[in-house]
Amino acid sequence: MAAHAQHTVQTKVGEGGSPHVVSTWEIHGANIAITYGRPYLKGRADSVIMPIGKVWRTGADEATVLATDKPLTFGKIALLAGKYTINTVPGEDGWQLVFGKLGKEGQWGIPYQPALEIGRTPMTLSHVSPPVDQLTITIDPTPTGGILHVTWGTNSASAAFNVAPK
Repeated sequence: MAAHAQHTVQTKVGEGGSPHVVSTWEIHGANIAITYGRPYLKGRADSVIMPIGKVWRTGADEATVLATDKPLTFGKIALLAGKYTINTVPGEDGWQLVFGKLGKEGQWGIPYQPALEIGRTPMTLSHVSPPVDQLTITIDPTPTGGILHVTWGTNSASAAFNVAPK
């Protein structure tokens, strides 16, 4: 089977009140997990929390982490099996997905650590209505991999990836 549904488990509540989860998928033989804090908008403007042109931690508290047991390719970024931080750079017409080395378990999401950056790939931006109050990260399967979606407020940014063939 190429893919299984997303499975999400809450692991804790952060100091600021944001639930923390780990979401897992099996996509084309790859076991992928994303661990992140899920903040709420609480009436705040998207642009205040996700400033245009600035690296955003894409979650709350600890760094958002993608773990994979198979190589993945996002655009020109090749990730070996392992753990990587995920940040994004919101833009007016598109976003960038930023991967970094995980310096240590429990690494805090801010300040951004440019020395750990591996690379960036474009994300397609669409808008949702009504706004999504709680940050949500999902993966939809495709014939060769999947599409990672980051949705919050009125924004949904997505980036396709491929799973290395068996």
